[in-house]
Amino acid sequence: MSAGQRIAVVGMAGRFPGAPSTAAFWRNLRDGVESVAPLSEAELLAEGVPAEEIAHPDYVPVAATLAEHDLFDARFFGFGAREAALLDPQHRVFLECAWHAMEDAGIRPGDASSGGVFASAGMPAYLMSNLLGGRPVVLGSEVFELQIHNDKDYLATRVAHRLGLTGPAVSVQTACSGSLVAVHQAVRALRAGECEIALAGGVCVRVPHRVGYRWERGMVFSRDGHCRPFDAAASGTVFGNGVGVVVLKRLGDALAAGDRVLAVLAGSAVNNDGAGKVGFTAPSAAGQEAVVRAALRDADFDPETITAVEAHGTATPIGDPIEITALSRAFGTSRTGFCTVGSVKGNVGHLESAAGIAGLIKAVLQLRHGVLAPTAQFAEPNPAIGFASTPFVVRTEAGEWETGGLPRRIGVSAFGIGGTNAHVLLEEAAPPEPTPPVRRPQVLVLSAKTKEALETMAGELAAVLREPDAPAIADVAATLRRGREAWRYRRAVVVSESSAALAAPAAAVSANKPRVVWMFPGQGAQYPGMGAEFYRELSGFAEAVDECVRELTPRLGVDLRELMFSPDTDPARLRATELAQPALFVTSYALARQLLRWDCRADAMVGHSLGELVAACLAGVLSLPDALRFVAERGRLMAEQPPGVMLAVSAAEERIAGLLSGDVTVAAVNAPELCVLSGPAEAIAKCAEVLAGHEIPHKPLHTSHAFHSAMMDEVVPRLADFLGTAQLSEPEVPVFSAVTGALLTDEQAVDPGYWAAQAREPVRFAAALASAGGGLVLEAGPGATLGTFARATLGEPVAVARTMPRPNENRPELEVLLGAVGALWQRGCPVDLEAVHDGAGQTVSLPGYAFARQRYWIGRQPGAPEPAAVPADEAVSRPAELSGSFAEPDTELLRRIVAVWEDVLQYRPIGVHDDFFELGGHSLLAAKLSAGLAAALGREISLPDVLGRPTPAAFAEALEKTVPAEPKE
Repeated sequence: MSAGQRIAVVGMAGRFPGAPSTAAFWRNLRDGVESVAPLSEAELLAEGVPAEEIAHPDYVPVAATLAEHDLFDARFFGFGAREAALLDPQHRVFLECAWHAMEDAGIRPGDASSGGVFASAGMPAYLMSNLLGGRPVVLGSEVFELQIHNDKDYLATRVAHRLGLTGPAVSVQTACSGSLVAVHQAVRALRAGECEIALAGGVCVRVPHRVGYRWERGMVFSRDGHCRPFDAAASGTVFGNGVGVVVLKRLGDALAAGDRVLAVLAGSAVNNDGAGKVGFTAPSAAGQEAVVRAALRDADFDPETITAVEAHGTATPIGDPIEITALSRAFGTSRTGFCTVGSVKGNVGHLESAAGIAGLIKAVLQLRHGVLAPTAQFAEPNPAIGFASTPFVVRTEAGEWETGGLPRRIGVSAFGIGGTNAHVLLEEAAPPEPTPPVRRPQVLVLSAKTKEALETMAGELAAVLREPDAPAIADVAATLRRGREAWRYRRAVVVSESSAALAAPAAAVSANKPRVVWMFPGQGAQYPGMGAEFYRELSGFAEAVDECVRELTPRLGVDLRELMFSPDTDPARLRATELAQPALFVTSYALARQLLRWDCRADAMVGHSLGELVAACLAGVLSLPDALRFVAERGRLMAEQPPGVMLAVSAAEERIAGLLSGDVTVAAVNAPELCVLSGPAEAIAKCAEVLAGHEIPHKPLHTSHAFHSAMMDEVVPRLADFLGTAQLSEPEVPVFSAVTGALLTDEQAVDPGYWAAQAREPVRFAAALASAGGGLVLEAGPGATLGTFARATLGEPVAVARTMPRPNENRPELEVLLGAVGALWQRGCPVDLEAVHDGAGQTVSLPGYAFARQRYWIGRQPGAPEPAAVPADEAVSRPAELSGSFAEPDTELLRRIVAVWEDVLQYRPIGVHDDFFELGGHSLLAAKLSAGLAAALGREISLPDVLGRPTPAAFAEALEKTVPAEPKE
């Protein structure tokens, strides 16, 4: 069969009794764990089981329950509290499972708009038992609302709606074979080109949940409370609860996209027994044989190459022997004992509509691990089966899946009461090429809709990374950046293979993209070895450096790469002005070019002295060749001036202005309380004595000249003449001038005199930075000095990121740079993380989204006259993640309006500025809201009145235009 006809299983997720994840499910399968558990009398009474029923000698108090079946993350999927409480728990858990399956596949739902959904569910017992409680169904808005929240027909379409999938959305109902038939239908849709990706699975959540059953002779229920497939002691089945979803793609598409293929679905078939059996509920050997044969033809498999079958295996006295007979006939071989047969029902019971998907997920797990799991509760073979003359054996313990060199292949069966049979054939996928070890650190990105979910996810991921068989860090990073949505609360952490531990920086709120300002350092920030690791590892940086060096080498007489990248360079040589300025320009410029290659952008730029020339070049004011020639000339001319001294002073400019002599000038104002003085050595020494007398802290700087002072006056006209031949242009990105402290104007940008005087005028960096503002300032160059200035100038709200280590800081350069990239992503700024990591890594299984589940539940209300509503004491607290802040109603009118909102939406308290749609509102709830408001206010309220004014305050304001306003208290 061609790859176009074969189907890849690229993701899966499930929640089963005793196993909240597929990883836990596999551990239980491998270890033969039974998750059918006894129930206490208190549990049974709490579920409403009568005491006399519990005391009956044939009552079996066991159940295979699903943890947190009554909990749901309604806010994540956009449901209001009332709507969530009315929603069938089967729909809830299936939605969460579908999301986790997409994450496991490494596919964002937003990237799979042509996806299809094929889903099967059990009967809507929540509706029948809790919401209706035996009342007659009278058509009307209340019943219609209950119907669309509970009926099986709406399961697949609800998932498609909430996940934004536009392919076929089909609810499949064939009883116990439903979820495997859903897989078959998904396969057919993919082969027909009706969708590019398909979610398929099933769910069964029984209500009431923690209840046993009464055993009756001749029925399918187990006498002893255990499900024992193929065992001599088997007396029937135990029904359980569970949910499972697989993500399917055409194999060729999956391979082309680089998806991880968990297993290959080679063939499938569905049929029905028809009338050729004893009765409607009876199994048919002929029908089961036929469906297996049809699947074998579809897959083009020789039966003797199939070494495992996950059978329907209900442990009923009639069903198991018939199934093995049908399988033996379908295989049609005289060989015996070469194929393991098993049934997951020994572990979790019969999951009815989810039974087939449970078996399929078990089959995929066995293929992935190369291990055959035992059939739980099997000890002695059922003598009515006669295994010795069949191809089949039952395992009692886990073991390596030996095939004698053949590919591992497994069949999965599911048979529904009524006669719809399904069989699917799987083959192991080619093992992926292992991810080669990466030298670079990796940025791990996590996000969630709530802070609490983010913390939980970080903890779960950290636990995975601590495991001895933890996936490669490059694979973890690739999975997180490719296959996860980016939500409001984010965390980015830089890790490496040798240090696979999650740090814990504070989560950042990024409701809106912050303004990003790039800062470029001036002379003094350079140090030997700066940029060496970048040059080795980052092609964008290296290409920019090489381009600059080709232009500068003839002018400088030295290859800057030898000077910059060697840690053995004499620091004094790199401090020489004629080399320091070009070296610093090249480093900052090349670093910025690398950031741009990663799609990191600046909203504005500011530079400190020489750094302003880097900003001008990047903004298009100067071409790179002109900028390099100018920087080389600037450094040469400034180096030729008489030596001088500079002094850093911890005081405001206003405080020290009157203390300065005529030869000492303020060279820079870097922060509100941090200035630099410049002048001749003797004058600076006298000034230092004056400062000491006034107890003003100060210290000399390691500079060779008195930059930005009168000692640079001779440089200005010569620089202006030199720049006169250059082409100057208006900036394409806002640059804030450190000469004026304001936005660089177009006139200044094209004036050679401005750029010449920039070498002489004081550097008003604090003023320029204050004018630029910004939510995040990025220091694009060596060191961290400008970040210190930014914090002092802009205060707490600003986030500061640096891109290079400080001098003598023992940290890899890439680790620091990637930390800055992570900071940008964490605050909602565009970053091409795929380019950052050069596309390294492949998808692996990681913990999925940490749903913030709450209890949404309506208890049984037998005999109530109307369909149930959410009890007042079960209303959910107002969500914390709304866009507006909470404000209480302060007039009687607002209180009456808010009371209706709380009654309809079932959140308490609701604020006057809370948005109807953010609280999960939709057209049905709007109709209820308009009716409730009309009754409360005694006037006609239309649907547009509600939908057009989606907050209580807006509605009240519109209402007050037609009636007198009430005075506020």
